[in-house]
Amino acid sequence: MNSLISKAFSAARAENRPALLTYTVAGDNTKKKSLEILKSISNYADICELGFPHNTPIADGGQIQTSAYRAIKNGIKINDVFSIVKNFKKLKKNKPIILMGYYNMIYQYNENKFLEKCKKSKVDGLIVVDLPYPENKNFASKCKKRRINFIQLVSPTTSKIRLKKIIKDSHDMIYYISMLSTTGGKLKVSPKKILEKYNKIKKQNKSKNVVIGFGITEKTIKSLKNADGLVVGSAICKEISKSIEKRQNAVTNVTNIVRRLKNKIL
Repeated sequence: MNSLISKAFSAARAENRPALLTYTVAGDNTKKKSLEILKSISNYADICELGFPHNTPIADGGQIQTSAYRAIKNGIKINDVFSIVKNFKKLKKNKPIILMGYYNMIYQYNENKFLEKCKKSKVDGLIVVDLPYPENKNFASKCKKRRINFIQLVSPTTSKIRLKKIIKDSHDMIYYISMLSTTGGKLKVSPKKILEKYNKIKKQNKSKNVVIGFGITEKTIKSLKNADGLVVGSAICKEISKSIEKRQNAVTNVTNIVRRLKNKIL
């Protein structure tokens, strides 16, 4: 799949740096504001991840949960998430966007209808946190038919045999969860250890793009810059919360953080 996602990794590689991936929750704190933040940070981020707000998350830490609750309280619905993507893509048609959410939401919406909606609004990839391999094979192949990247997750406890199968089955990107924790936890493992484990995954198939997520902040990002890509989510959600609390401009504050993150990996 020669997708916008793989092109973003190639462009970052040409600049001798990892791709920067940002994560925000759709509709935080309003639909309009969420789109403004997305448009602004996409000037520095290589790939934008947009989360479906969910009231019973399993992998999200406190910062992301707070963002999701705000969005839900403001009445965000699945179709609103698609309209945010659609409006974003009108302005930034070459910027890859990945939707991240939970399978029960897709199942209730209807799998095929959901994927058609993704295609229409020009979604580039999907991360479904609670749909692991091999249960995701059928869904992943439906994604592939529509040229949507299905992004597999691997973790420090993924066995060698399982890892091999997941990598073989993956599309243009694999997401490596750096530590056993929810998002936004303090980095409990040294960057050196994370990269050692990461390199073992990379060795299996050098042509696959592997990103590292969980626990990445302005303090830790530089020490992990040997990865193909780095995902920052909780630090961004935290900044949105802080801006709302202090009645400051969230768009400006969040963009400043993303710009600083980008400068640290150049």
